[in-house]
Amino acid sequence: MPKQKTKSSAKKRFKLTGTGKIKRKHAFKSHILTKKSKKRKKALTKMALVHEADENNIKQMLRLK
Repeated sequence: MPKQKTKSSAKKRFKLTGTGKIKRKHAFKSHILTKKSKKRKKALTKMALVHEADENNIKQMLRLK
């Protein structure tokens, strides 16, 4: 039986924390930044955690489950 491969798109977008949660980056920070406030852009720079409802799908994409 062949090895199971991880989804390349998922491994580029998500990282695992030490406690097993999944980190992600915020969207809407790539272009059209002139109309967004400094406060909003700074908040979008920071990492966020994936919602627990989506964790199982992402773990399956990363072959962690």
